[in-house]
Amino acid sequence: MKAAVYNKYGPPEVVKVMDIPKPIPGDNEILLKVHASTVNRTDCGFRSAEYFISRFFSGLFKPKLPVLGCEFSGEVESVGKMVNRFKPGDKLFGFNDARFGGHAEYLLLKDTDALALIPEGMSYSEAAAITEGGHYALCDIYAMKVEPGQHILVNGATGSIGSAAVQLLKHFGVKVTAVCSSTHADKVKQLGADVVIEFQKEDFTKSNVKYDAVFDSVGKSSFGKCKPILKDKGLYVSTELGKNSENVWKAILGKFSGGKRILFPIPFTRQQDIDLLKELVETGKFKPLIDRSYPLDEIVEAYRYVETGQKTGNVILSILP
Repeated sequence: MKAAVYNKYGPPEVVKVMDIPKPIPGDNEILLKVHASTVNRTDCGFRSAEYFISRFFSGLFKPKLPVLGCEFSGEVESVGKMVNRFKPGDKLFGFNDARFGGHAEYLLLKDTDALALIPEGMSYSEAAAITEGGHYALCDIYAMKVEPGQHILVNGATGSIGSAAVQLLKHFGVKVTAVCSSTHADKVKQLGADVVIEFQKEDFTKSNVKYDAVFDSVGKSSFGKCKPILKDKGLYVSTELGKNSENVWKAILGKFSGGKRILFPIPFTRQQDIDLLKELVETGKFKPLIDRSYPLDEIVEAYRYVETGQKTGNVILSILP
């Protein structure tokens, strides 16, 4: 089978499309014929190992798992004899940042992995983009313990995490101010944002409005800059480590503070979150934002584009028609 393989850390060019053996499912495993995946910040981070800490999960000197791709969609080709949850022919989507593998024509999954049936009428490409941004946004929203009526600012509202956060916060009854470029202001309003700040025209950190939380989904601001616009017990949540990893150690120290503070939640994957995202898709309350699509053979170009920081939502990797 064809797969995008990387055997060393580095720039997009370390990834090569080659033939590798097709996996065979064990008794408790599922073999998925992958139709679509995405190229996202998670994949980029593990491939480059820019943050050295990622190597403690992926391999200290070289990658232990040579095929990336943490989210995926496809059709079940076969299942092990102990699998009762799904059957051949089922169309699934899911997320796995522990073993990856979505950047290949076939993917081996465990019966216990976070998986769900693709919502009726949804394409493989759309389904592949449901989980990465959605699950990261949910992790941070749960950590913030949001309540209906709160006012939260989302910086980077057109990224995969930010666009998901806008929609999910609205589901939880929150008033959302979204920060994005002027080019995408209308698109962000369509996602449900109550207020849109165009960063070319206004510095959101100079606002007179006070927020219950600032969710920096692109990590381009800081707690220090956002502190003046937070309420007395307001929270700053970022998806990046920050300068000198300040978001990590300040979050730890902030646990002993009763005022404004940083949260840096450790992401986790739960089946109930995948089920919630599916339900919200089916009820029209969540729709993954999609920028563009690349074939598997052009995965290096896909990585280059993602790393420009200019993508809007998700970049799809089309693997099988």
